[in-house]
Order: sequence, then C-alpha cells, then structure tokens
Amino acid sequence: MRNMPTTRREKDSVSATARHAWSVDDAPADVVCKATDDPSETAIAPHRHARHQLVYALYGLMVVRSGQGHWVVPSTRALWMPAGTVHSVRCVGTLGMRSLYIRPGVIAGMPAQPSVMAVEPLLEALIRSAASVPWDYPADSRDGRLMRLILDELHALPALPLHLPQAHDPRLLRIAAALDADPADATTLHAWAARLGVDVKTIQRLCRRELQMSFGQWRQQLRLLRGLERLAAGDRIIDVAIELGYDSPSAFTAMFKRQFGQPPSQFFR
Repeated sequence: MRNMPTTRREKDSVSATARHAWSVDDAPADVVCKATDDPSETAIAPHRHARHQLVYALYGLMVVRSGQGHWVVPSTRALWMPAGTVHSVRCVGTLGMRSLYIRPGVIAGMPAQPSVMAVEPLLEALIRSAASVPWDYPADSRDGRLMRLILDELHALPALPLHLPQAHDPRLLRIAAALDADPADATTLHAWAARLGVDVKTIQRLCRRELQMSFGQWRQQLRLLRGLERLAAGDRIIDVAIELGYDSPSAFTAMFKRQFGQPPSQFFR
C-alpha cells in the first residue's frame, strides 16, 4: 500500500504501447526493461515477479524490504531480486527506476538472495538503451544482441554491503524495534541482556545465528544505512551524524568510508 496517492508513468515513449500490451512476466521476450518514475515517499506494496529482476536506480534512493531483511539502493546502483521473492519498495526522493525482467533459465550464476550491486558506466548505458526496446523483439535482432550483452555484463557486477538482515527471534525483534525508532540508542549489550532477562552470550549467539554479524556490527550497519537515506534526502552530514549518535561528523564520515569505501561527499556522485 502507498503512503500517498501516486501514479507511475513511462519515461520513454518509444514503443510504449507495445510494451504495455503484456505484463512484465508475460512479455514474449526473455529479457525486457521498464522505465518508471516515482515521487518521493512512494510506497510500493509487497509483490513478487515470476522473473528475476534487476532494479537500477537512475536517480533517487530506494529501500527494499523482504522477509530476509532490507536493502538500501542509492542512485547509480542496482538491486538483484531473484524470481519469486516477495518484496516492497519505499522511495527516498524522486526515484527513477530502470528495471530489467529476466526469464529464469536464460541466466545462471547470479545470487540466490537479493543483493545490491555496483553498476559500471557501460552497463548503465546498456540499461538506458534497453528501456526503449519493445517487449516483442526477435531474439536474433540488434535488440536481442543488446539484451544478451546486458546478461553478460550482469555476471561482472560486484556486490555492495548495503543489506541489513532481518531478525526473527522475539528478543532480537525488541532490540530491532528500539534501534529502528532511535538509531542513536546506545544501550549496551549487557543492558539489553538484563532488560530481556537473558545472558549476554544468548544475544551474541542469536545475532550470529540469525544475522551473521555481531550485535555491534548490526547496530552500526543499521545506523549507516539510515544515514544513507538521510543524506539522499538532502540532510547535512552534521545533522545526520548527530541523529545517529556519532560524536562528530568526522566520526560518522570515517565509519561511512570504512564500510562503503568512499566518504559521503563522494558516494552520491
């Protein structure tokens, strides 16, 4: 369901009528591309596709959730979404999406779980071109060769650490709810153990088993991903750092660069 009424429109007019003659799952071609714009704070209700999906953020930022966690996808990055995965989308800023829908069986070796990926300029240019390709192109045509080149390029995409795993144990869910409401919450692991009536090792074991990371790493990842959202919305680094509980903007910037490989000033270029 959506937070506000909104409509979606095709950005590219070429062959728009032909593309809309089918749903993306029923299109004749093995690989099709759809271009859409969504206003800021658009919420796309949980859904799934029979095809694999590569969602490229041309501009804006999207937060994608599934039962496995959530992924933050900034501009010029993409999310690989395996076929059949139920997911929802929330837009931060006006979001320009270029979505590839790939029939299972025509590509192998891709991640079995959703994954945020870096996109090189060549693939970005190919995706932009694919957005104007009709969905009934012959496989041996120039359009068919374009789509096959895209499939080749997908195998070279490096994964990015922009995922926060989903907790399932009720005790971890209580912690997750508190951190989601206030990412700056500095409650220690020992204090959480006392509050939940368990020992510290129990929480540590749950984090490793369900999240594949320590309690400290989990909280840090949540803060940094929230920071990405705020920066994409136009907030100043100093305000984001304070909101997330960092001692200074430089402390936030240092942790951001350590995790994502770039300081915030370069990340959205």
